[in-house]
Amino acid sequence: MSRRARLVVLAVGLALSAGVLVWGLVSVPGFGHYSGRYGRILARDTVPDRHATNAVVVTTFDYRGVDTLIEEFILFVSVVGVTLLLRTQRDEERARRAARAAEREDPETSDALRWVALGLVGPVALLAMYIVTHGHLTPGGGFQGGIVLATSLVLVFVAGRFAIARRGRGHPLLEAVHGTGAAAFAMIGFGGLIGTGVFLRNFISSGGTGLLTGGMIPLANLSVGLEVTGALLLVVTELLDQRLLRPRR
Repeated sequence: MSRRARLVVLAVGLALSAGVLVWGLVSVPGFGHYSGRYGRILARDTVPDRHATNAVVVTTFDYRGVDTLIEEFILFVSVVGVTLLLRTQRDEERARRAARAAEREDPETSDALRWVALGLVGPVALLAMYIVTHGHLTPGGGFQGGIVLATSLVLVFVAGRFAIARRGRGHPLLEAVHGTGAAAFAMIGFGGLIGTGVFLRNFISSGGTGLLTGGMIPLANLSVGLEVTGALLLVVTELLDQRLLRPRR
């Protein structure tokens, strides 16, 4: 295909995409004029039924819990596929350059970057735990908190400490966290099946105060937080492995 033909195809694709985007924006209801009944029903029933004030998380883990379970396993399978592909490339690279495949030292970083990154690890991890544990009460939840928690550990790598993690054989631990989080959410669903006869139905009392509200939703937040943390860190560590295998210039 010639360059002119590729430009024509690109222009047509961009025009179609822009048309679909404009079409979708035109049909969006005005701000504050939601016309569906589903959202109003959830806003009305969330607090009295589940004793949780975050209607989004209640919808995600309770009213539409099966959808969330499917999404979680889509993430699980996609991360497994990515890590398998990257590890195959890593093994091939090591076979071609066995002499250069030894553990490398930490990349040199400035003192300022190292101290700032390591100093942020604790506060960011604390923020992640708050987001996960308070997900049924305030904006947040397992998905958001899991990403923030993974970020706190990525800061360790930014500080130039990735080789230490590799020597500590961190991959099996991350795989365990990844798999445990995904399995825990499914087990919560089976708990509902055993306790109430309905898969993923709440089987824990939603009474109490503070963090002891929401029934099974806090447990679902914790399990998803673990899975997302493990998934993101697995991909990041595999990509960093690929980077460290390249010869330095």
